[in-house]
Amino acid sequence: MATNIEVVLVNPEIPQNTGNILRTCVGLGIRVNLIEPLGFKIDDKKLRRSAVDYYDSIDMRIYESLDAFINENRGKYYYLTRYANKSYSEIDFKEDSEPIYLFFGSESYGIDRELLAENFNNTFRIPTNDKIRSLNLSNTVAIVLYEAMRQNNFTGLELSEPESLKGSDYLRGFKTDGKEDK
Repeated sequence: MATNIEVVLVNPEIPQNTGNILRTCVGLGIRVNLIEPLGFKIDDKKLRRSAVDYYDSIDMRIYESLDAFINENRGKYYYLTRYANKSYSEIDFKEDSEPIYLFFGSESYGIDRELLAENFNNTFRIPTNDKIRSLNLSNTVAIVLYEAMRQNNFTGLELSEPESLKGSDYLRGFKTDGKEDK
């Protein structure tokens, strides 16, 4: 694992969201912890399709319950919820030796209200206007993880590497009129 940050998806329901999250986490070197029950089978073809070619690179653990996860994992717990009063950008993601676990709830119900109330000082949200209740789960995870990576100067991520499929010359010689420069 490239970082001390891990994602915890509590009872995710939509395989495409989970697949997108898994794909993002592969690209960032972050483990995903899935808390059962899940709203899909882990071998669901929609999950594999969303994770694309990266399924074999996924660092994922599955737990039968939230209690099982908590009993096995110690560290800093942060809960993402639309009911929080603090912005996710207030989380200090600076690398230290203690693991950071980012909890995200199911698409329909979020995280259990009692758990959020017990941990209110560690609840955070992504600010939005009043036109929507919440953002899509996979978008939420990506936004928060990229803030964590930004705070750590994108350690472990390569900005200088070319896109792996098309190569470093893909844009070289391309004119804005869409024609190749021969």
